[in-house]
Amino acid sequence: MLVLAASLGLALTQMAYAAPAASAASAAPASAATLASNPFVKASTLPFSYPAFDRIKDSDYTPAFVEGMRIQLKEIEAIANNRKPATFDNTIVAMEKSGQMLTRVSTTFGNLHGANTDDALDAVDTDMSPKLAAHGDAIFLNAKLWARVKAIYDQRDKLHLDAESKHLVERYHTDFVLAGANLSAADQAKLKVINGDIATLQSTFSQNVLKELNANAVLVDTREELAGMTDAAIATAAAAAKAKGQDGKYLIALVNTSGQPALAVLTNRAVRERIMAASLARGIHGGEFDNRDVVLKIAKARADKGTLLGYANYAAYSLADQTAHDTATVNKLLSELAKPAVNNARKEAADLQAVVDAEKGGFQVDAADWAFYSDKVRAQRFSFDENQLKPYLELNNVLTKGVFYAANKLYGLTFKERKDLPVYNPDVRTWDVYDADGKQLAIFIGDYYARGNKQGGAWMDEYVSQSSLMGTHSVVANHLNIPKPAAGEPTLLTYDEVKTAFHEFGHALHGMFSNVKYPRFAGTNVPRDFVEYPSQVNEMWAVWPEVLANYATNYQTGAPMPKELLDKVLAAKKFNQGFLTTEYLAASLLDQRWHQLTPAQVPTDVVAFETASLKDMGVDFAPVPPRYRTAYFSHAFAGGYSAGYYAYLWAEKLDADTVEWFKENGGLQRKNGDWFRAKLLSRGGTDDALQLYRNFRGRDAKIEPLLERRGLTGQ
Repeated sequence: MLVLAASLGLALTQMAYAAPAASAASAAPASAATLASNPFVKASTLPFSYPAFDRIKDSDYTPAFVEGMRIQLKEIEAIANNRKPATFDNTIVAMEKSGQMLTRVSTTFGNLHGANTDDALDAVDTDMSPKLAAHGDAIFLNAKLWARVKAIYDQRDKLHLDAESKHLVERYHTDFVLAGANLSAADQAKLKVINGDIATLQSTFSQNVLKELNANAVLVDTREELAGMTDAAIATAAAAAKAKGQDGKYLIALVNTSGQPALAVLTNRAVRERIMAASLARGIHGGEFDNRDVVLKIAKARADKGTLLGYANYAAYSLADQTAHDTATVNKLLSELAKPAVNNARKEAADLQAVVDAEKGGFQVDAADWAFYSDKVRAQRFSFDENQLKPYLELNNVLTKGVFYAANKLYGLTFKERKDLPVYNPDVRTWDVYDADGKQLAIFIGDYYARGNKQGGAWMDEYVSQSSLMGTHSVVANHLNIPKPAAGEPTLLTYDEVKTAFHEFGHALHGMFSNVKYPRFAGTNVPRDFVEYPSQVNEMWAVWPEVLANYATNYQTGAPMPKELLDKVLAAKKFNQGFLTTEYLAASLLDQRWHQLTPAQVPTDVVAFETASLKDMGVDFAPVPPRYRTAYFSHAFAGGYSAGYYAYLWAEKLDADTVEWFKENGGLQRKNGDWFRAKLLSRGGTDDALQLYRNFRGRDAKIEPLLERRGLTGQ
């Protein structure tokens, strides 16, 4: 996953906030003495402006936000009130250069609030979200500024601009229109209130998800109840319980998906059921972190925003700027795949039930059983299970001999770990990244372990984006949530965690290879339904024979993974695709249902609406719950992927077709990597996304490779 900014244009492309209510000017300015020592006032003097984490205090953020907004608004007023006629340089380029301090603080805060939060950062987020939203409106709803942008847009074909500059003008025009620049003054006032409400509600939703995740961790009384878990995992659970004052017991932490890692190994069905129930009940069982009312308010506010801006609903508004373009296209894609996916899942469930019956289990397979029994079926069908793989999937090997090795073979990159740069947590690692010509390209940050103050899932973000206009290079970070083993124990990954490491590094490559002039187009600043495409392509190298053989070695002996086991891993690639496709489609369809509501259609009961929607869409198959239920669906309700969770599948169509291209052209070769980099990865958002794909592939993507991959042919 990529953490996407919700705001549009300017330094605001770096912010993870929506848009307004309270005026940014309402915050008290910081004193000169306070700002003198603030690390965000000037760019960091560390290499590539890498953040000085050792100098940053929680108390630095609010004054930096306030001062950053003040400075940018002053810059914007100077642009808007310039008495000279609007030109590309004095308006568009000037906006690109504005807000540099605000960019520094917003990127660092947004990244750390997700990766390493605390009560103080939560308070800053709650306070600043509506103010940043108001700040965005003060720019995008500035009538004089809009007039200048529109004047340049109207004469863009006569300005003799290069292609990237012309596209920048067009993007700014779109950004302003979608932000409400064409609305009447009265409607703009309404929009400001709505945007402020959304910003505050998204902040509340996100904080509730993390707090509920921690509050719903499952406490187990005895070691015997954890049969099936490794000694290292049990030790981790014991340490977690002790840290919560429950010495002698075991605490099973949850991750922010419906399915939980422990369900694949626990032999005690009652414990599995407790874990699954705790996971599925998050945010809908009362208490201070219940998200139902927040969801309804977000749905209503977004529906109001969509209709106010002239669209049928919020999804239609959101999709207008994506490559899919409209709800009909997205609905068609999802609905066409739903029936064959569920059919596949039902066949897989029957296979699981056969194992249960053979063991005289005496129960019907349910969500708590799927991971455990699918591993048994996999073991029967392919003669291996996850526990056989883990000794060959040690984290450092996966990174250095897998992820980095593939990047070296394909693109010529080399990596040098460094210990001198400050980090925000002792487990965080950093590497200098060098290009094939020996010049440093970027700095890469790896944050791989789960923490109680870290949001769930996996994602990439940037602290500094590449731009020749600004003279900056990429500082990019990957975040995973791998359970940290007990001291002295190796970090052994599941196959899914290995794929995730390659996926997130695909996002990192998209950021590091950026070779654009304007910050607005840097790296991953592309449509949301295109941004997952390069990252999904990078997953292919996780099982590419040469790469897999290089990293899949026994962590104790160094012996390579036996060829017969490797062959079984490759043969099992389509295994469980019914489950995986159905859980994803169920969440994607829920996302669309919530965001295709008009204001009058917003329900009063979250759970009833969710239940009815899943049934209506034909994905109400209890053993396969949505990957995210509504109340913990951060992609949809904390911003970023609202009305856009379909993007993973949309991008996978491009990904599957691209994998075929690599195979047709010899696979892991520099000539292939250089072509992919030159035609697509380095281009960022400098052209229409699907045109970039055509430039790379020579045609539009075909859907057949996706259907084959997902096992959906002939369903």
